[in-house]
Amino acid sequence: MIKAHYNLLLALLALSMLSACSLGDTSLAWNKIHEGAQLIDVRTAGEYQDGHLPGAKLIPVDELASRLDELGDDKTRPVVVYCKSGVRSSRAQKLLTENGFTDVVNGGGYASLMSVKP
Repeated sequence: MIKAHYNLLLALLALSMLSACSLGDTSLAWNKIHEGAQLIDVRTAGEYQDGHLPGAKLIPVDELASRLDELGDDKTRPVVVYCKSGVRSSRAQKLLTENGFTDVVNGGGYASLMSVKP
């Protein structure tokens, strides 16, 4: 009985890790990007240099709180954030929303966005 519960726990853990790898809404992100949303890459400078979306501004997630002024005064303008897997961009989305930004989309991971680029 304990082994069955252990196996179930491992399966649930694996599923939660897989869902973390696919965080974000790539379709909605591309729609917002095409409508003129600000595009923020919240990865590291090295990750950004390895490839990024055209027009994306690099603001690593750990610097975002101190660099909010770089996003301008219009907190209603759509913002799309992305990272490698969607985890850091989820943190960025939460931080921006907590700071009054009203239309923030977690685009998920860079590779995921590129794989569905219209």
